[in-house]
Amino acid sequence: MNDELDVVQGAVSVRGGRIVSVGAEPVERHDTVIDAGGRYLLPGFVQTHIHLCQTLFRGYADDLRLLDWLSTRIWPMEAAHTPASLAAAARLACLELLRSGTTTILTMETVHDTDAVFAAVSATGIRATIGKCMMDAPLPGAPARLREPMRRSIDDSLALHREWHNTSDGRIRAAFAPRFAVSCSRELLEAVASLSLRDLTLVHTHASEQREEVDIVRRNSGVSNIEYLHLVGLTSPRLNAAHCVWVDQQEQELLAAADVKVTHCPGSNMKLGSGIAPVPDMLDRGICVSLGSDGAACNNHLDMFGEMRLAALLQSVRLGPGALPARQALTMATRNGARALGLEAEIGSIEPGKRADLVLIDGTGAHLAPAVDPFSTIVYAARPDDVRMTIVDGEILVKDGLATRLDAEQIVSDANREARALAMRAGL
Repeated sequence: MNDELDVVQGAVSVRGGRIVSVGAEPVERHDTVIDAGGRYLLPGFVQTHIHLCQTLFRGYADDLRLLDWLSTRIWPMEAAHTPASLAAAARLACLELLRSGTTTILTMETVHDTDAVFAAVSATGIRATIGKCMMDAPLPGAPARLREPMRRSIDDSLALHREWHNTSDGRIRAAFAPRFAVSCSRELLEAVASLSLRDLTLVHTHASEQREEVDIVRRNSGVSNIEYLHLVGLTSPRLNAAHCVWVDQQEQELLAAADVKVTHCPGSNMKLGSGIAPVPDMLDRGICVSLGSDGAACNNHLDMFGEMRLAALLQSVRLGPGALPARQALTMATRNGARALGLEAEIGSIEPGKRADLVLIDGTGAHLAPAVDPFSTIVYAARPDDVRMTIVDGEILVKDGLATRLDAEQIVSDANREARALAMRAGL
């Protein structure tokens, strides 16, 4: 996944967590040698919109529209979380992500106890940028525990940044995460914009996911959703706006001019009936569009293979075959994700000097043959169970489907127990 999208048949040498060479067999001795014959080695997938805290909600919030989904399921369950259930959700999600080839994530958590998520995620070995959800505006259906004064929201986010940002050798970072314009006061959004500029911190929010949300923002502010984010100072290269399904040409021009990063979540958008984002239109304007599965509550799996395939197929329905080719979908899943996080110099391609975040995919399965074009094979035919190895910072975290750091059986058992207790606390 370099600039030329070269397909190299050869070796990759890794030392000290970084890629040293690509192509020729290295002459130096290595402690570990992996025979990858018949397999594809890729940069690890980068997902730029996830909610780890919602992994325990899987199956509890199906077949609802966005605002009903939030008010009747998601917000009550987020409010009922404890540090133990948040940690269980984070571990379960990271296990699924690593097993399916995702090595880097940008995640928005709930309003409280985000330190439990940082601690749990840090121990898994995955690369993550984590934001505490920020909500200070009155909202019908939102539990009191999910609404906090602006000052507390800011102070808690800054405290998390001080404690966790750039820890684990830079693998764990902190972001600001105002949920969306509807749930945040203008004062909060302006404060986040100012702090993001001061500290060069990423901002992670939802924008223009459904028409109802867009209508509420226009009714409250008099302008469109993206225009409102621009008015409060949030549109910048540090903003990652999830969804952007309903953005007109003027809004797309604003996004492009400010170098705002957009995350496309096709599976979530389909399940919630949100619509089809104008991804090729945004890419043509030079907007960096990456991919995310969103949460398990609105997608039910965290699989990047599925998101790549859906992203390409949906644009074929919208604009015709080839509107979003396989090469572009794979670029969105790797290089664009790295750029969205400001990590393009560190991850996103297999090149000397970059971090050794890698995924090894089996190419010998019957469902993958004949492998005429590797881009087509990976995007349209490969599945999560084709992942044979996942590596972050040179450490093998998944080998032959088995996690090396994590006790999968214990994680699933804990998650099932915590999910049942959580649902009872939420009254579901």
